[in-house]
Amino acid sequence: MVNVDRAQVMAYRVAALGLAERSDQRPADLPLLDLGVQEYSPGSQQVALAARTSADLDDERLITVWAARGAPHLHRRADLATLVKQLWPVSDADATSRIKSGQIPDGMRLGIAAFTATAAAFREVVHDSMPRGEVSTQVSKRVPSELTYYCRSCGAQHIAGNVWQHSGLPGGIEVESRGRDATLAPIPDAPPQPTQNEGIADLIATYLRFLGPATPAELGKYLGSTTAEMKRVWPTEALAEVKVDGRKAWLPKSALKSLSTAEQPDGVRLLPGMDPLLQARDRDLLVPDRPQQKEVWRILGNPGVLLLDGEILGTWRAKMSGRKRVDLTVKAFVPLPATRRKQIEAEAAEVARARAVPEATVTFD
Repeated sequence: MVNVDRAQVMAYRVAALGLAERSDQRPADLPLLDLGVQEYSPGSQQVALAARTSADLDDERLITVWAARGAPHLHRRADLATLVKQLWPVSDADATSRIKSGQIPDGMRLGIAAFTATAAAFREVVHDSMPRGEVSTQVSKRVPSELTYYCRSCGAQHIAGNVWQHSGLPGGIEVESRGRDATLAPIPDAPPQPTQNEGIADLIATYLRFLGPATPAELGKYLGSTTAEMKRVWPTEALAEVKVDGRKAWLPKSALKSLSTAEQPDGVRLLPGMDPLLQARDRDLLVPDRPQQKEVWRILGNPGVLLLDGEILGTWRAKMSGRKRVDLTVKAFVPLPATRRKQIEAEAAEVARARAVPEATVTFD
């Protein structure tokens, strides 16, 4: 049995997620893209990439699709055929958990059939770039009525958002743009709609390789599933049991050496809200201080986080000033000497690069 403390786990995750040293690899070549990068707010994916690579952030090999939890993620186009089968529900119970919603109490009981019908409707409707609202209207007409609810504001039946987004990738849908003018488009040469899950063990191993050691409960929360369903498919033979400050967790056996040899990094990174580092569900490990947790994970509008020497020690927010500058406000959880402030100001240039503006300013709150 390997025994480690939270500091060792943090050092491991920071290294595994490409935050210990900034690479010169193009985005699609970063190991991180095995896991994917969630788009939380406009430009957040680019900020996450800029924290890890000095290369050009535009990479035609990447695509945004609804992936884990139905959230928009940046993934490699070449990985979609495998990913769509890994993310397909492992059972009706798993499917029901992923689409749980008070809006469709009868629809969630359909289980995998809800995914199947919605994915098929996407493929019937979307043959070119289309406004998201128009796609929703057309898909809603084609799915079982139990998957829709009455929207008072527009006086129409709508498909529930969780069913809709969980079914986008198997429906061959690319998230082309978001916001007021959001559009969806067909994925070029989209992989076929799955009929069953294939590769859940590999998906679990990928999660653990970046965000482990972790437990079935934490993976269940990451996927929107349940602890029971994840325990049922847990690939025990490929995993090693690890004690983290006395708590039992698991890591791929192939990653044990990296865990034991990980060293605390030094330096500064400015990570966006819902950066891959923040996707781990053991928040007490990531940020032990409960009041600080409330600053990092808010009910609405998570800020970015300040990573100092591999520890989350502050938050930041950005405001665009026209097309020439991004203004950052940094709130640190610890005192910042002048040398640290200069490092943060230098790192703010990477946020500017990600936002495609020439300048960044930093104000310390």
